[in-house]
This record gives sequence, C-alpha cells and structure tokens, in this order.
Amino acid sequence: MDQRNTKLILVAMIAALVSVSSLTMIHTLSVEATRPRDNDNDNSLTQQFQPVPQSMGTSPNSGGGNSDIAGSGEFTVQQIQQQAASTNAACGQVVSGVVNLTSNLNCSGDGIIVGGPNTVVNMNGFSITGPGQDSSKVGIMVPNVDNVVVNGPGSLSNFQAGVLLTGATGFSINSVILSNNQIGTFMTGAENAQVQQNIIQGNSIGVASHSSTGAAIDSNLMNGNLLAGITFVNSQQSSIGMNNVVGSQNGVFLDGQSKQNTISANNVLENVIDLNNANGLPTNINANQYVDNSCQTSNPSGLCIGR
Repeated sequence: MDQRNTKLILVAMIAALVSVSSLTMIHTLSVEATRPRDNDNDNSLTQQFQPVPQSMGTSPNSGGGNSDIAGSGEFTVQQIQQQAASTNAACGQVVSGVVNLTSNLNCSGDGIIVGGPNTVVNMNGFSITGPGQDSSKVGIMVPNVDNVVVNGPGSLSNFQAGVLLTGATGFSINSVILSNNQIGTFMTGAENAQVQQNIIQGNSIGVASHSSTGAAIDSNLMNGNLLAGITFVNSQQSSIGMNNVVGSQNGVFLDGQSKQNTISANNVLENVIDLNNANGLPTNINANQYVDNSCQTSNPSGLCIGR
C-alpha cells in the first residue's frame, strides 16, 4: 500500500467515524435507557461506521441502578469512591458514580454508556467483549460527560470502538488491554484526554483523535495495529510520549491540520513509516515537534534520532 492510499484510508476512516457523535442522540440518557437494553441486531450505525477495506487487513450481571454524584468536577477519585455507592454494570446500561465490573460482559450490542460526570469505571480484571469490529457497537461510550476514569486491569475487544469519547473533558483510561477493535480509543471534540499505560494491539487503528485538544497519549504498548498506532486529524496541542509503537503501516500519523503537537521519546519501530507528518509536510508548517524519537523511517526525513 503506497503512502497516498494509506493517508486516504486513514483520513476517510476518521471522517466516517466523526459521525458517531450522533450516538449521543441515539443513546438518549432517559430513565428507560438506564435499564439494560435489549441486544438486538440493529445495524443502523454501520453506514456511519464504514468498515475498513481489506487492505487493513453469558449473560451479564443485572444492573444495580445509578448513583449520581453531586458536584462540579472538584472531587478526587478517592472522594468519589467514598461518597458514591457502587454500581454493577450490564451490557447496554447507562451508568454513573463508581462502577465495578464483577464478571466478564459478552455483549451483542454496546458495552456500557457513561451517563454522568465524575464516573469511575473499575474493570477489576474483567473483560467487555462485543459482537465484532463491523458491528457499529462501542465498548465504553462517554458522550459529553466530564472527568470520567476507566481503571484496569481489564480488556475491551471486538467493538467498532473500544472506547468512544465525544465532546468530553478530562477523560482517563489506564492499564486496559484494547484489542481487535476497528479503533481502540477514538476521541472527537474532546479536551485533555489521557490514554496512558495501556496495551493496544491488533486493532485497525490503536488511538485516533479528531478535532481534539490537550490529549496525552503516554507510555502505551502498541503492537500490530494495522493502519496506524496513533492517528491525529485536526487535533492540536497534544503530546505523544514514551510509547512503543510496532507493526503498523504508519506508527504515528498526523494530518496537515494537526498543529502544535509534541511527539517525544517514543520507540516507533518496524512500521512501514514510523513517523509521518502529513505525508511529508515540513514540521515548521504545522508546528509539530518531534524530539528524541527512536525510529528508522520518517516522512519527511530527519524526524528520527540520528537520521
């Protein structure tokens, strides 16, 4: 696959996925929605989540209700855990407060939907597994709610997006395995999201950011994400640091509208192109900084240590 075709697929895929912000309309946070949803075979979102071309390559627990937390986002995680009652998660359930997985969830629809700010999801070593990459379903959905934390260990697999973050501020995911999704973590219109210390492998794209600012993608192990380990489209003032990115068409790809980002101290190796700044756009045009990255190939040249 040549560089131009790879870029077209990456950008087209992200553009198609941007329309999933309409999920916040589909999954209305009503009283009815707080009950586990029927796992139907509705593929109405498949037209929005277009599958990537071939070139890329039992019963859940019943819900325990919602536990809302008063406040304006000033709570620490410890305070939230002390003040909120635990909620057990079920497939398709809208949750808030402190959410504890107590068993694996095998979902024929969506995983869980976060319905309130300051929610903490504790995976507790369990998994949320979906119906497949082409299903239009999401493992953990965070629609326009702030200060959400997903704590591993645990795993999210076989979804269109392992995590879908739309219009939220202050999201964090750590110590989670995201595998065999079209996109491991997808953020659009988000601010200050943190994706740190995760294992992200076997997806089409590991982490994708669209029209987001202030993200920190740090200290992740990324392996075999077919199209790209990390892809930025129209994303600014974010950092990509100390990640290991191996075995993709593009290790790290930023398009021409992604500006003022810092890519530093990463090991980006054994990719077709390790670092790709808008298919060769000079970095002074979009003010992206590439510092101390261990890699072998870059476009434009000169972005790797000693090359």
